[in-house]
Amino acid sequence: MKYACMIYTSEAANAEQFPAGSPEFNEMIAGYMAFGEEAGAAGVLIGGDALEDTSTSTTVRVRNGDIGTTDGPFAETKEQLGGSYFLECKDLDEAISWAAKIPGASHGCVEVRPVPDFG
Repeated sequence: MKYACMIYTSEAANAEQFPAGSPEFNEMIAGYMAFGEEAGAAGVLIGGDALEDTSTSTTVRVRNGDIGTTDGPFAETKEQLGGSYFLECKDLDEAISWAAKIPGASHGCVEVRPVPDFG
């Protein structure tokens, strides 16, 4: 079964804890690279990517055929979606065990959600 592992952390806290170019930032990135290598070698990694900060996002709504856009995310939250992985796992327990290895789980959270097969 496919699972989406969505990584939520606080952009503000991350900026303080992992300033770009700092040893802490480099260690965090190395953790994500190691996760990708391990999950890839195990054959469970389907794909994934990081996202730019929410300040770069645009929310789109269509109402009565009219397209409306607003800058920024849809909701104000304490934690923001920073990226995701898609994994192929035998069950939820296996997906959870992989999600626990994602570095963001140690300072934010990882939401694990099954991906339906509409085919």
